[in-house]
This record gives sequence, structure tokens and C-alpha cells, in this order.
Amino acid sequence: MQAIDRSSAEHYHWGNACDGWHLVKRADMSVISERVPPGASEVRHFHASARQFFYILRGDAIMEKNGKRIKLSEGQGIEVAPGTPHQFRNESSADVQFLVISHPATLSDRVEV
Repeated sequence: MQAIDRSSAEHYHWGNACDGWHLVKRADMSVISERVPPGASEVRHFHASARQFFYILRGDAIMEKNGKRIKLSEGQGIEVAPGTPHQFRNESSADVQFLVISHPATLSDRVEV
């Protein structure tokens, strides 16, 4: 067994300029380290089955959850229940780095709204 970090994790790109690293990639759970540059956001969506927790490691972000804007700063997190429309946004002038933990994993579980 070995420790995992961004240098050894499976990397992928999403959106226009965002990065993700799969720290845990299983059907029953996913842990992803993500980087979102200034001005970037994900598409508003919900997950039919997955419950998620977003935890900010560095920077400031906005989570829109059920139409309500919630500011998140370093050391803060927010839970998103299945079926809850949400959108992660970086409206700041610096990168946001965060963890998103999903149970179960979100593969084929995303519905855009």
C-alpha cells in the first residue's frame, strides 16, 4: 500500500480549464482533488443517488445550492444531498483547490438542470 497524491493520482481536465485528480475511485465512494481557476464554474446539476461533500483547501468559492449562494473559504465545507441542484463557482481572482467526496461515486449519476 502506498500514499497517494496529485503526482500519482489519475488526472483529468473538465470544463474549460479545470483539473481533477482521483484520489479514491471506487463505485461506492469517490474522493477527488480539484482545481478551479478564476472565473470558472461547473454546470448546474444534481445527482440522483450520490451525496457529496465539498471541502475548500485553498481560496474562496461560491456554491449555489437550491438557488441560494453560499460563500466558502479555506477550511470550510458543505454537504450536498442527492437530488439537490448545485453549481460550484470561482468568482475570485485566484485558483480554488478543494476536495469533493461522493458516496456512492457520481459516474452516470449526474443530471444537468
